[in-house]
Amino acid sequence: MSNYKPKEFAEMIGASVKILQRWGRENIKIKGRERKKLRKSYKTEIFPTPEQKQIIHRTIGVCRFIYNFYLAYNKERYEKEERFVSGYDFSKWLNQEYLPQNPEFSWMKEVSSKSVKQSIMNADKAFKNFFQHKTGFPNWKKKSNSDVKMYFVKNGTKQIISCERHRIKIPTLDWVKLKEKGYIRTNPETHIIKSGTVSMKAGRYYISVLVEEPKTEKPILNDFGIGIDLGIKDFAICSHEKSYKNINKTARIRKLEKV
Repeated sequence: MSNYKPKEFAEMIGASVKILQRWGRENIKIKGRERKKLRKSYKTEIFPTPEQKQIIHRTIGVCRFIYNFYLAYNKERYEKEERFVSGYDFSKWLNQEYLPQNPEFSWMKEVSSKSVKQSIMNADKAFKNFFQHKTGFPNWKKKSNSDVKMYFVKNGTKQIISCERHRIKIPTLDWVKLKEKGYIRTNPETHIIKSGTVSMKAGRYYISVLVEEPKTEKPILNDFGIGIDLGIKDFAICSHEKSYKNINKTARIRKLEKV
């Protein structure tokens, strides 16, 4: 086997030296032909306990407040003819300046920080769509009618969001029962839950997860056709001289029909 320098090997596989170094730190093996993966979303209803419902309500309420706070903050800066603040800079200002100076808002830290940050980035995306003339000015999130969700994500390569046939382990909520048993794939080696959201509608709770799973290979079709003739004596006769019997003429079926 030839010994390549990092730069030569990186050019050969179409990657940078930094990416190779990151692969080395994360112990990622490079294979000649790895099975392609895709990301698929699954959504189903869940049955949280009363304590878990309180956490969901509190998290969604804080995320809705933060979303509206970010809109109001940038709207005020616009009226003062000041520069727009991105979601990243707002999150840094919120945690490093605003909350330490305003301890009465410390309840914002009582919920998942991932959900709060995702709410800020959702508002940031709404502003960017507005600036690009794709949508109108972002709407305020109301308690009675809003699509704010509780967000959770897989942290790091070693963490696993566990999921069994009838339940899923959500960060900050622990195990929650699923309505549709076996709907979400549960193999941690082939099906990895990357992120998810918990939403609420009409008093019912739903979970939506993004799963990375192997891409199913399409079947290789033959380059020839086949003819099928449906008959009375035989159910079907194919062009390659194979026939299938008509089960409706068997003694067992006739006996069942009489019953």
